[in-house]
Amino acid sequence: MPELPEVETVRQGLAKWVAGRTIRTVEVHHPRAIRRHLPGDGHFIAMLQGRTVLDVSRRGKYLWLPLDSGDAIVGHLGMSGQLLMQPATAETEKHLRIRFTFTDDGPELRFVDQRTFGGLAVSEGGAELPAEISHIARDPMDPLFDDEAFVARLRGKHTEVKRALLDQTLISGVGNIYADEALWRSGLHGNRATDQLTRPAAKRLLAHVRDVLGEAIVAGGTSFDALYVNVNGESGYFDRALNAYGREGQPCHRCGTAIRREQFMNRSSFSCPRCQPRPRTR
Repeated sequence: MPELPEVETVRQGLAKWVAGRTIRTVEVHHPRAIRRHLPGDGHFIAMLQGRTVLDVSRRGKYLWLPLDSGDAIVGHLGMSGQLLMQPATAETEKHLRIRFTFTDDGPELRFVDQRTFGGLAVSEGGAELPAEISHIARDPMDPLFDDEAFVARLRGKHTEVKRALLDQTLISGVGNIYADEALWRSGLHGNRATDQLTRPAAKRLLAHVRDVLGEAIVAGGTSFDALYVNVNGESGYFDRALNAYGREGQPCHRCGTAIRREQFMNRSSFSCPRCQPRPRTR
């Protein structure tokens, strides 16, 4: 599933291509793509046609497009969602779910989603911040992210550090890939208890999270298959810089020990047995 760097890469591309443009037509090709818009496709279309996109914003892994009506288009890419800018003459994608055309006859915006886990909806009055995502915490790339409050809340939790990093109400945008990468840089095993972290250790972890996310954004995100691309259909290349995630059996870039893979919440965690020793059980 796309994490903050991938969604931020898409946001930057959308801002370049759709901000200031007026929507002419909206086509909904699959009902699941707007399943979170409960009034249905007719209402979805009526709310958007003739509206001007003012900007493209992000909270964690969610995007929203503020409109001149005071409403917003809210989107989540899910497992395989793609927001693509395409010329009107481009062939229709096999998994096209929603198509937007604009009054300037420029490139269309197409929402393509093979697995249909993602989707779009209209948030009435949500231009500033959609109510549907207001519970999600700020991410560490947000200028208003409060480092001290995060450190205090992290150390006050009675959970494992990786679970805390994936808690979108504590810190948003971090998923499995970037949690493993930040923990590798911090020398922490994902099972380390958050209430046993010292304040300096928690601050170092946050710094590594921020560094990993920033570097991944510069690289355009991480692409393991063709399902994640930017708005121009291009893959990211941060996978070339991964130190832990997906590297089972390969030598640690720091000490040479083979990277291990462990089960974690129905997925996998990757770490170095030497650099990130498992914590002692309490």
